[in-house]
Amino acid sequence: MTMSTEPWSRRRFLRTGTLLLGGLGIAPSLLAACGGDTGGGPNTLSVDSWPIYIDDDPETGTVARFAKATGIKVAWNEVINDTHEYFAKIQPQLSRGKTISADIMTPTYWLVPRLIELGWLQKLPDFAHRANLVPWLTKPSWDPTGEYSLPWQAGVTGIAYNRKAAGGDVTSMAQLLSPALKGRVGVLTEMRDTVGLFMLADGKDPATASFEAAQGAFARLETATKDGQIRRFTGQDYLDDLVAGNFAACVAWSGDAAQLAREDPNIGFAIPTEGGMRWADCMVIPKGSTHLDNAAKFMNFVYDPANAAHIAAAVQYISPVSGVADELRKMGDEQAALADSAVLFPDAATTARLHTFASLDEQEEARFEEAFSRISGG
Repeated sequence: MTMSTEPWSRRRFLRTGTLLLGGLGIAPSLLAACGGDTGGGPNTLSVDSWPIYIDDDPETGTVARFAKATGIKVAWNEVINDTHEYFAKIQPQLSRGKTISADIMTPTYWLVPRLIELGWLQKLPDFAHRANLVPWLTKPSWDPTGEYSLPWQAGVTGIAYNRKAAGGDVTSMAQLLSPALKGRVGVLTEMRDTVGLFMLADGKDPATASFEAAQGAFARLETATKDGQIRRFTGQDYLDDLVAGNFAACVAWSGDAAQLAREDPNIGFAIPTEGGMRWADCMVIPKGSTHLDNAAKFMNFVYDPANAAHIAAAVQYISPVSGVADELRKMGDEQAALADSAVLFPDAATTARLHTFASLDEQEEARFEEAFSRISGG
């Protein structure tokens, strides 16, 4: 997408809410509490998403092209800032057997099995381009049958930094926790991202995480919090502090940093030398949605490699669609260069440095979250 030169906080304010509805703007005040339009006929679709997660040009962006190709008007709602926060928004309705306004949600992978267990999801419809899903995301641990979820984007959690504020690049957890950055460090409220990186800094593998193995990571995180090394815990709103220089460096998501770097050369991103975290956000359909055909058409559209390449070029996350690198090369210029990015298309050496947090049973999950909440104040 083309990034403006407005302050990031203002840009996010303008973008929050519905971006497009078939090319027509809709005021965020008209949206339901958990996103989306408040009804919609047979030719509509409502998607709840994280911010800056699609190419959003009103004329040539994915939503606009999809609307032109299908006649389906899409409400794209940037209402997810933190996974727990979003769950709290949808829980009151779904727990009472009521539908929500979103036809597609894009939560982080670890929430998917919980939503399946609660019976709050519908099975995905079939569509031709689903065959383009990359092998490593086929029937993943969070949805072993692959019936309920389909990756929207995948990404890397590492360190984003403001070179001007930090006095240079920040490429390791050791640097992030150094006295030079005291009071100017941010970490995420997403437990798996933050604790995962702290476990790697402690020499432990989050892929085989146990509560006992994480004790060193929790101790280091608690010390950094009490000593004032960490300025605050954030959702995706860390972007504002990073651009402003309030954060010299922070735990961050790869695509966010890449997008910011387009307009501010001081912004950089690193997979820490100790290792980074890999994850996926998934498209799921909440129980009660009546727009299954429209959802299938949208999923089919974004799983076409040519369309997926437009999204990848804009958001700069790891595409779950095979063939995207070739499509980026066809686009030429800056887009072609992305095809050689080790963050967007991890090679064997990069993949070896990336870890996915272990699946936790309900009891272990509660122990992790309780310890993390105590430290973060969540």
